[in-house]
Amino acid sequence: MHRVSAWLLKLFGWKILGDFPLVQKKYVVVVAPHTSNWDFPLGLLVRSARRAKTVFIGKHTLFQFPYGFIFRWLGGYPVDRRKSHNFVESVVKIFDSKEEFTIVISPEGTRRKVEKFKTGFYYIAKGADIPLVLCKFDWGNKEVVFDKPFYTTDDEKKDFERIYAYFKGVKGKNPELGVD
Repeated sequence: MHRVSAWLLKLFGWKILGDFPLVQKKYVVVVAPHTSNWDFPLGLLVRSARRAKTVFIGKHTLFQFPYGFIFRWLGGYPVDRRKSHNFVESVVKIFDSKEEFTIVISPEGTRRKVEKFKTGFYYIAKGADIPLVLCKFDWGNKEVVFDKPFYTTDDEKKDFERIYAYFKGVKGKNPELGVD
């Protein structure tokens, strides 16, 4: 299946630069900008083409009847964003309980326009003592670009400056919805 996925990406003009750190057993992949429903199938193709074993977080309504079983089968974990459920702590416990676990999170938390990223992905990585892997979905250049893994530091401000700098100027499918 990975060959079919790689072929489809090439057919549609997409390039993958960098790679999932396949030797790393645990990490959080931070994918941005998330401005379209088309980001999901693109992500599935990239995951398959690179043979990455990742799961993803999605809003709980995606996991309801009649399509919920499909999103679970694809590796999804539902999140109810209407209430506080100690989400970060729950995901850290999952990382702590598994020998290998990789999760993909969109830092915007939505496809709508937001002024800044949510911080859960950062605190998950910090709490589980695992690296972040930043990944750009650059629709303007048709490139999916992976950065090298990096661990959070005690300087949250500096870490977020690095994160925002990495995604600066990247055009999503709907550029007007991206974080400035």
